[in-house]
Amino acid sequence: MRFSTGLRPALLAVLLAAAGNVIAMPESPKSQTRTFRLDAPCARVFPLFTPLGERAWAAGWDPEILSGSEERGSVFRTRAHDEETIWIVSAYEPDQHRVSYARLKHGSNFGLVDVECRQSDSGSEIRVRYTLTGISPEGEAFVREFLDDARYDRFIDEWRRALGAALSPPKKSAG
Repeated sequence: MRFSTGLRPALLAVLLAAAGNVIAMPESPKSQTRTFRLDAPCARVFPLFTPLGERAWAAGWDPEILSGSEERGSVFRTRAHDEETIWIVSAYEPDQHRVSYARLKHGSNFGLVDVECRQSDSGSEIRVRYTLTGISPEGEAFVREFLDDARYDRFIDEWRRALGAALSPPKKSAG
């Protein structure tokens, strides 16, 4: 198709104006989900996913409760590696064995953590989903690394092992 010489500048102006009005859409949040099994009923496992319950199995977990405890709207703060994360309980459904948190790691990333416990034949099935968005270049790098398939597999396997150890009966000492 050929345009007359007079139409070319006008067409170019229209295309440039239209291109200037295009708004770049942000990327969707990144998410990973994994499921694992534990040899204990949900009634015993689920309380370990509350802010204070996590102390029983997560090394270094020491939340500072700012309001509430585990009910929706409760707020707490954690510190690890000189970084602060603010958490809010966004959903707490103990009858369904589900809890969700929104979390902000200042200057790095914002996200959601969803944990669900389903009763299985002789134990429970735990589903963990992290959905994260970087809010800085460093945060975007953290999100890419944290949600990398192999890295997330290792992270969730750490949960499985630590929870399993916390749920195991104490060993009797010889003597």
